[in-house]
Amino acid sequence: MVGATMEPKLIRWFLTGVALIFLCLFLLLPLVAVFAEAFSQGVAVYFESFRTPDARSAILLTLMTAAITVPLNVLFGLAAAWAIAKFQFIGKNVLMALIDLPFSISPVVAGLMYALLFGARGIFGPWLAAHNIKIIFAVPGIILATAFVTFPFVARELIPLMQMQGNEEEEAALTLGASGWQTFRHITLPNIKWGLLYGVILCNARAMGEFGAVSVVSGHVRGVTNTMTLHIEILYNEYQFVAAFAVASLLTLLALLTLIVKSAIEWKAKRYLAIVKLMAEESAA
Repeated sequence: MVGATMEPKLIRWFLTGVALIFLCLFLLLPLVAVFAEAFSQGVAVYFESFRTPDARSAILLTLMTAAITVPLNVLFGLAAAWAIAKFQFIGKNVLMALIDLPFSISPVVAGLMYALLFGARGIFGPWLAAHNIKIIFAVPGIILATAFVTFPFVARELIPLMQMQGNEEEEAALTLGASGWQTFRHITLPNIKWGLLYGVILCNARAMGEFGAVSVVSGHVRGVTNTMTLHIEILYNEYQFVAAFAVASLLTLLALLTLIVKSAIEWKAKRYLAIVKLMAEESAA
């Protein structure tokens, strides 16, 4: 009887060919098209696309938004994962469901929620206007919307990892007199560092590439509230295709860099686990 991993060569070649065709059509070909269009008028025109004030502002705003939202999500993810994995409390399932909420609703809906809360006619709009505080159509709204759509990534990477590890090591440290901070710094954090880095990378990638929620709350103010994704849309709608694809290629390069770092972390994590397993087997022997 032919096992599931011992299919005939023809079937294996067919399945491999189908996978490669899909990869070429839906991944490699679009990537090649982006860079081909970006460099279609030469290297000088390509780099000139990044020298405009609007492009520089969009790049800086994207990087700043990621630099703010990622640390915030790290703090939330650590706190939420610690609470869910280490403690039993009323509302635990509700908290887990809320963490998954951004995965289940459209980013555009998330942006509309913030507009209803902080817009001129929103719940807090009149109070914010009276105190000259601007959130919607300003940078704070972009940061809030991006933080909302990205906050599950770190928590969702850490929760199953911390649940799998259990509480024995932390309880032993506390029994020996370690403080809560010492236990977290010397035991919990080293055990979750690879999962934490993986969650940070995914969170950062989504923060830089977010479009829907940011589009609703930004107001599309050139040079002020346009991120890279919004800047690309404007350039494309104005038929500035080379400039649009040039900025898109920068986002693509950032995504590829994220993929490389992600793969490196996965490799190091597997190597670390293999070493730990080998040491455990040697100790048992």
